[in-house]
Amino acid sequence: MFILETITQAMTVNTFLTAINMGLIWGIMALGVWITFRVLNFADLTAEGSFIFGAGLSARLIVDFGVDPLLATLAAMVAGMAAGLVTGFFHTVLKIPPLLSGILTMFGIYSVVLRVMSRPNIPVRLFGGTTTLMSNMSSFLGGVATTVSGWFGHENVITVSSRTASIAVGFTFVIVILVLLRLFFNTELGCAIRATGDNEAMVKAQGIDSNLMKVIGLVVGNACVALSGALLFQAQGSADINMGQGIIVFGIASVIIGEVIFSDKNRHWAMVAVVFGSIVYRIIIAFVIGLGIMHPNDFRLFTALMIALVLALPMFREKFNIQFKKMLIGKKRGDR
Repeated sequence: MFILETITQAMTVNTFLTAINMGLIWGIMALGVWITFRVLNFADLTAEGSFIFGAGLSARLIVDFGVDPLLATLAAMVAGMAAGLVTGFFHTVLKIPPLLSGILTMFGIYSVVLRVMSRPNIPVRLFGGTTTLMSNMSSFLGGVATTVSGWFGHENVITVSSRTASIAVGFTFVIVILVLLRLFFNTELGCAIRATGDNEAMVKAQGIDSNLMKVIGLVVGNACVALSGALLFQAQGSADINMGQGIIVFGIASVIIGEVIFSDKNRHWAMVAVVFGSIVYRIIIAFVIGLGIMHPNDFRLFTALMIALVLALPMFREKFNIQFKKMLIGKKRGDR
């Protein structure tokens, strides 16, 4: 009973919904990280730059120029594709190692983003009528709910909270991205990209341009990361030049947690596992903070320790299986 009360106090409904909201949005970023790290087998650190590039560009277009939020979000994806293209150019043309290629692109993007944003922080104009995907979804869902309520004789206007609208937007984009990626990786081009990550030498022997496959994979992965940045800006209501720091670790954490939960490495479920891992990761963080055993300033330290523990799980599992087998063998010998 005490444990149930503690869990209830640490994880309220609001905290749980907020964790799901952030988990869905960050899950799209985790999909981009999964594409480069798992599918392409490319240690890409461009994500930190493409994330803030997507957030900053969409913020400037929406807030300062009044561009339709959907078009601004698509423009953010194009910006992420450009970042991935630059990293691919560094690696395939200039022959710079993958890790350093991503670092160079990430480092240079910050100057580009500062010029695009024209200032280090862009908040949504709450009283200026700034339109975002979340506000559009809130109006749409509110209108649908009011219409349905009217069918039953209720005349009250129903409003939908921004968080509920944000969850709906995040869920919609997650489904669309999962379907598109599933279709893409089932094409000949997608299979060639997967084969490049699995065995580049074999791909070259088949006459496939492995360098082109790497560039396309980087473009697709960073497009997902930039999309996540654009959605996070519209969900949080502000874009900051520092909001992308450390996101690569969060993406890897989501990938690893998803792979641990879904031990089956079947790629049909791998992408779903990544998104699910992102949601679980956010719930764990919210729960630990709610318990009061971790200060928000220790967020990154806790993440690092959690990733280290998850990575060490296979070793612990193997040792446990060995000890368990030895125990069974000893018991059988004792019975004889």
